[in-house]
Amino acid sequence: MRIRLRRNRGRRLRRLVYAFLTLLALLCAAAVTAYHLTAIPEPHPETVVQSTVFLDADGAYLGRRGPVDRQDVPLSAVPRHVQDAVIAAENRSFRTDSGVSPRAIARALLAAVTGGDPQGGSTITQQYVKNALLSPEHSLSRKAREALIAIKLDRTRGKDEILEGYLDTVYFGRGAAGIQSAARNYFGVDAKNLTVAQGAALAAIVNIPSYYEKAGSDPKVTAKLENRWEWVLDAMAVSGSITAKQRAAARFPAFRFYPPGETEGQRQYLIDVAAKEAADRLGITEDRLASGGYSVTTTFDLALQDSATQLVQEHPGGKGVRVHTAAVGVVPGDGAVRVLYGGSDYARQSFNDAVSGAVEAGTVLDPFGELRGVEEPLGKMLKTAAPTPLNLASAYATVAAGGRYATPYTVARITQGGRTVYRARPDVRRVLDEKEALVAGARSGAGPAPVAAGSDTDADTDTDAVPGTVPAWEAKGFTTAGAGAGSARRTVWSTGYDGRLALTVALFADKAGPKKGTTVPARLPNEPSPTEFAQKVAAGIWRAATKVTPKGAAERGTPN
Repeated sequence: MRIRLRRNRGRRLRRLVYAFLTLLALLCAAAVTAYHLTAIPEPHPETVVQSTVFLDADGAYLGRRGPVDRQDVPLSAVPRHVQDAVIAAENRSFRTDSGVSPRAIARALLAAVTGGDPQGGSTITQQYVKNALLSPEHSLSRKAREALIAIKLDRTRGKDEILEGYLDTVYFGRGAAGIQSAARNYFGVDAKNLTVAQGAALAAIVNIPSYYEKAGSDPKVTAKLENRWEWVLDAMAVSGSITAKQRAAARFPAFRFYPPGETEGQRQYLIDVAAKEAADRLGITEDRLASGGYSVTTTFDLALQDSATQLVQEHPGGKGVRVHTAAVGVVPGDGAVRVLYGGSDYARQSFNDAVSGAVEAGTVLDPFGELRGVEEPLGKMLKTAAPTPLNLASAYATVAAGGRYATPYTVARITQGGRTVYRARPDVRRVLDEKEALVAGARSGAGPAPVAAGSDTDADTDTDAVPGTVPAWEAKGFTTAGAGAGSARRTVWSTGYDGRLALTVALFADKAGPKKGTTVPARLPNEPSPTEFAQKVAAGIWRAATKVTPKGAAERGTPN
């Protein structure tokens, strides 16, 4: 009996072993079959859509247009220390693993079976698959498919290709998807210019981007991020990604303030104008431009634009009257627009006073009054009683350039994927002969320093500089012209120019109309004096644009 029991027990054990091996073989066969049947899907449309960014003439970030804030960059444009920082923060075995983390998969399976909280801890490859190739649902089948695709991706694609895709799609907070947008939103630089400290900070943010996006403006968030930043740098030092000297020298970086300040909204006037021009130059719609991943380098000087914004916002306005100020700076003989102040608040007024506002000319066009044979387009502009500030600046830029009219432009270059697809070529034509240009210049008082383009009966009297008074170069640089006088003044223009820059500042006002939502022209308030305010704004912008010293010596030439 005992012998029979031992034999039966042995048979059962062997059957269990055979059954287990058969099950294991079936599972392996099923896994192999599933692996071969699983195709690597194409990225979701929303993960390949890119925004178009706008830069000033020196490459400073102006803003973007597009459904998402994302721009692809090749891995070669991401410094190695930034790559290593992300690997240290998210997946330290990335360079050697098979694309999956068995431990993380086991935790996810256990959580799915027991109904626990969803588990993270995925590899960079799995995160890329989840973010770019699959839906964000949390289910056992999706997790299994994620693992299969990650393994297949790791076996069929290089690690650098996977890392590039991940860095171009991972979310960093502040609306930024991808390392390029994150670098601009947090530090105002391109990804290629990120320092070791900045790269480690962005790598630390990936963990909880919606929380860490307030770094720099929220002390509690900033302190917590700094602790994680230290942890990332320590890991990089241990792995040899950075040297001990680099680790010791690293300092927690300063972040751009979040949310954006007032000047960010004001820049939308610039982006509106540049986006329309860029779309026209490429022969596409503005919608296609916004989602095309272009980089549009404009002609604007962002520092100069911000200076104009600060100067203009000092005006207190009037009771029941809204004062409008427009400012335009154009390079004579070229047409590049350096400054374009179109309004105080884009959110309240998207209409751009600088390019679309028809402002009563008054006496500002008097220097052109007796000219003959003026060619188009200047001739047509001189016949209008209400030119735009942009047109007026272009007219005086023509005088400064000896009679050569340059069509104003705001887009200098457009690139896509690192390839230049458009480069501006100034459109310059002679519209005045040199003699007539000299006549107009003499009537306007043009000289080596900017002068007023016109006169006004009630303009402030200029005096030579004496100790304790406004310097002559400032007071004489921009006098006023306009329509109306005294308490009936309706428009004030201040237009100065020389061979480097033609600058126009215009003041006018409106008030609520008889019907709801309408406005009608209004007289400018007397306090502060519109003449003095226009001169102050013009002189302030000019100093910022040309670095003029009190002696009148310019420190730089034509803006680039």
